[in-house]
Amino acid sequence: MAGGNLFSRALGYVINEFIVEGLANNRAFQRFAVRTNKTIEGLTSKAKEVREEVSEQWRDVHGHDDHFKR
Repeated sequence: MAGGNLFSRALGYVINEFIVEGLANNRAFQRFAVRTNKTIEGLTSKAKEVREEVSEQWRDVHGHDDHFKR
């Protein structure tokens, strides 16, 4: 049983290395990766801006003091 597991792990490693090497040298995949990264960064930045705006609006509506501490 252990021999089969070792063989499958070795086969998986070799296949993984070929896939990684192939993608690393593929121009189309590189462009896809760069575009995807820029899109994710843009969405993250936009989410941060929206979160800050909502937080600011919440403070404006409810004031800076905590009404429950009275």
